[in-house]
Amino acid sequence: MDLVAYAVPFFILAMLFELVWGLRRGRNTYRINDAVSSLFLGTLSQARRFITLGIGGYVYHLVAEHFSLAQMDSSSIWTWVLAMVLYDFCYYWLHRLGHERTILWAAHVAHHQSEDYNLTTALRQTSTGFLLGWLFYLPMFFLGIPAAVVVTVGSLNLIYQFWVHTEHVGKLGWYEWIFVTPSNHRVHHAQNERYLDRNYGGLFIVWDRLFGTFQEELEDDPPIYGIRGPLKSWNPWRALTHIYVDMFRDSWNTQRWRDKLYVWIARTGWRPADVEAANPRAKPDLDQFERFDPPMGNAVKSYALFQLFSVVVLLGYLQFGVAGSYGVGAGLALAMLFTASFTALWMEGRPVGFCLALDGLRLLCLAVGLLWQAPALDTGGFPVVAALYLLGNVLFLFWLTREPGSSAPQPAV
Repeated sequence: MDLVAYAVPFFILAMLFELVWGLRRGRNTYRINDAVSSLFLGTLSQARRFITLGIGGYVYHLVAEHFSLAQMDSSSIWTWVLAMVLYDFCYYWLHRLGHERTILWAAHVAHHQSEDYNLTTALRQTSTGFLLGWLFYLPMFFLGIPAAVVVTVGSLNLIYQFWVHTEHVGKLGWYEWIFVTPSNHRVHHAQNERYLDRNYGGLFIVWDRLFGTFQEELEDDPPIYGIRGPLKSWNPWRALTHIYVDMFRDSWNTQRWRDKLYVWIARTGWRPADVEAANPRAKPDLDQFERFDPPMGNAVKSYALFQLFSVVVLLGYLQFGVAGSYGVGAGLALAMLFTASFTALWMEGRPVGFCLALDGLRLLCLAVGLLWQAPALDTGGFPVVAALYLLGNVLFLFWLTREPGSSAPQPAV
């Protein structure tokens, strides 16, 4: 059973508690723009299943049916213990290679782009991990661990990782030696030189200690969060695709056929020599590091929160089985992507006329799509909610154009 959807109320309460706790202690770790960006990516990662038709599940079925050892007893506690430990071992190697190989880093990088570190960062997930990530869990199916057990321990592993994304919990003594904690996971999200590519475990930190990838968090070297080569954008589409785009450009521009192919399997950071010489990438100076934080007025902040709430509600509508066909589900998931992407333009301070034109086009397409699929969507009060949502957008856009400072085009970032 996939338990992640059922954990969402806990996630929301925990994020609100962390926010209030930080404000009361004078150490707030939240910014609306960064948090909204992370949560948009989290909702899109869950909505991705309504668009993609991955082969991982089918391969798992074939392995379990024809190539695995005898199926283990799912009622045995030892099956669950083995599954929990083995899943985290597989996750360690997926996670480690996700940092060490560019093609896997392209799928994982979205999780590391946040320059804040709070519980919303935990939900900042990729939507492209399904492409290759499933390969790393094949050993569990070869061993005969039932699929239901694999899915359940996988969701428990992911839920566990949620709480370690916080700056408000210090070191935890002996617990640090065995399990992943906020302290040793803060190291993993840091871009400091000594912290790069360390602490890959999901549940157990012992894998890092065994395989030489452990690094303790040091008081004299506080973590600086984010990625080398910062994204400088809140756009989820760019967040999910920019490494793929970089690989394609390097592969296209290099002259050597060997390098054109090697780009896709190279170690992270490698580039063909001719491409690097023609278009070198400057190494960032962390002493001069500044978080990406374009100013936002109250209208933009409110609009971003309104759109985040809307896509979360729509995700719940999709997850609990209301969309009756692939076409409807995929269409609504794409509507979420465009909503998040166009909201990002407002948060980045793009010219108002440009944002208004794109958002107007988005609303027009959404209205046409809703009318076209009205019979399939006439359930659970959806038409009324959709009409209120469209009206809310119109009112917000009117406010956005009237906010002080919005009449003059703002510089693109």
